[in-house]
Amino acid sequence: MLLDEIPSLDLADFRSTDPARKANFVQDLGNAFNTIGFVAIKGHGLSEPFTNSLYHQVETFFKSADEVKKPYEIAGISGQRGYVGKGKETAKGFKVPDLKEFYHVGQPFKEDGDSVWDEYPSNVFPSEFPEFEKYTVEAFQTLESAGKSLLQAIALYLELPEDYFEPRVVNGNSILRAIHYFPIENPDALPVGAVRAAAHGDINLITLLMGASAEGLEVLRMDGKWIAITALPDQLVVNVGDMLDRLTNHKLKSTIHRVVNPPREKMGTSRFSIPFFMHPRSEMDLKCLDSCVSDEFPKLYVDMSAGEFLNERLIELGLKTK
Repeated sequence: MLLDEIPSLDLADFRSTDPARKANFVQDLGNAFNTIGFVAIKGHGLSEPFTNSLYHQVETFFKSADEVKKPYEIAGISGQRGYVGKGKETAKGFKVPDLKEFYHVGQPFKEDGDSVWDEYPSNVFPSEFPEFEKYTVEAFQTLESAGKSLLQAIALYLELPEDYFEPRVVNGNSILRAIHYFPIENPDALPVGAVRAAAHGDINLITLLMGASAEGLEVLRMDGKWIAITALPDQLVVNVGDMLDRLTNHKLKSTIHRVVNPPREKMGTSRFSIPFFMHPRSEMDLKCLDSCVSDEFPKLYVDMSAGEFLNERLIELGLKTK
């Protein structure tokens, strides 16, 4: 059956001590990721007052002058921390950059004795807005915790040990991305094909997306129909990324999605969105699980590590040179 809306689940069911509730959550999550690739999740730990404050900090930063934002665009790190300006990211397979600017926050606290910190650039935060760091860091930690619970459920659905992903994501290369889809002041002057976010699949294991400030997100259903996705205020939209798709040999599907331009009468308005891209450690092996490969479902992907795959995609997005 092809769905016109994504299934809704409560993470509290998985975290429950009731085995039946937990098992039902695992099956429902797996079924959603095996078909449409998206699910709406509540019980994630972000309160409405906190979310409102976070969005206020993000909007305040992006609405500041370019000369305020520009110093936080750090050269030489492929946009992995800090501000990334307009026209810098182009979706794989497209020639026109997306109509957006964004800000990246990575792992907030370094722990001694883990060599993974040598790979990550340091976070940078705008000194003009002291609470920006407070709210983005707390959002990062809350969403990472929710993401780990979801990965535990995914592991059980795949008949793996519940903690299968834990050593692979501890201190992982995850990113909180605050996005501003800026107003389109002169729609007639846009390059042909320019949209807020062209059709793409996410790079990572899973993405946890907070409710956006405006409509526009669409997902490509398996029959080729685009359907609009709108989360309720207390929900996250969660989808499979390309890394998890590769690991499971397309059993769990990284669904193509996009953010379309608004109707002409709303072109002059902003749209804000905050996804959390849950990445593993770079050394994670993305080789297809043996249990997901068979005569009926032959292996689709070449073997590579998460770090190698990320590097390949950053080049394709135009954020990194070869």
